[in-house]
Amino acid sequence: MRDIRKIIFMLMFLLLIAGCADREGQGAELLLSGVKDVEKTEESSDSETEGSDGAEQTDGQTEVQQSLIYVQVSGAVNEPGVYALQEGSRVFQAIALAGGVNGEADIQSLNQAKPLTDGEMIYVLNTQEAQEAAESGNVTEEQNQSQDDDRVNLNTATKEELMQLPGIGAAKAERILAWREENGSFVQIEDLMKIEGIKEGVFSKIEDCVKVQ
Repeated sequence: MRDIRKIIFMLMFLLLIAGCADREGQGAELLLSGVKDVEKTEESSDSETEGSDGAEQTDGQTEVQQSLIYVQVSGAVNEPGVYALQEGSRVFQAIALAGGVNGEADIQSLNQAKPLTDGEMIYVLNTQEAQEAAESGNVTEEQNQSQDDDRVNLNTATKEELMQLPGIGAAKAERILAWREENGSFVQIEDLMKIEGIKEGVFSKIEDCVKVQ
């Protein structure tokens, strides 16, 4: 009887050890599975991040392209041509890209601080052209764009520039911008009187200070 009890006890002990070993193996498999899942999650996250960065870079390139303007530089410059500049650039920057003015240029007739607009032509007069223009009182449209002119261009002026005009405050400046946006552009300076709050009295104060170009 004692021998039979010992045998039964030994069998139960062996079965217990085998069960524990199985549970440890299953736990290890779960642990390894969890590590792989984490690694996959990290790889997926890295891929999404890289994709996001790529999208941001693409958006940045698009914004840069959209902020460029193109101007033509002609006349008394060393390298006439069409040049791309950042929006908000000024005449002197375009002339610098064109190799600067040559020895025949009449820089006195040029407003180098003038802000540029997309599609604009900058014509640098030579001394003979400047003299002839002064004698005749006439210049070409392209040359006129480069002349020193203190008048505010109604088709390109900002709110701040408009507010520098006599009798034009923030409200009227905003109405001018809204009218321009709705109608495309001013054809003549008299179009100002189509705007609410700008009648003959106000117009008479600013007509010599504005232009349409």
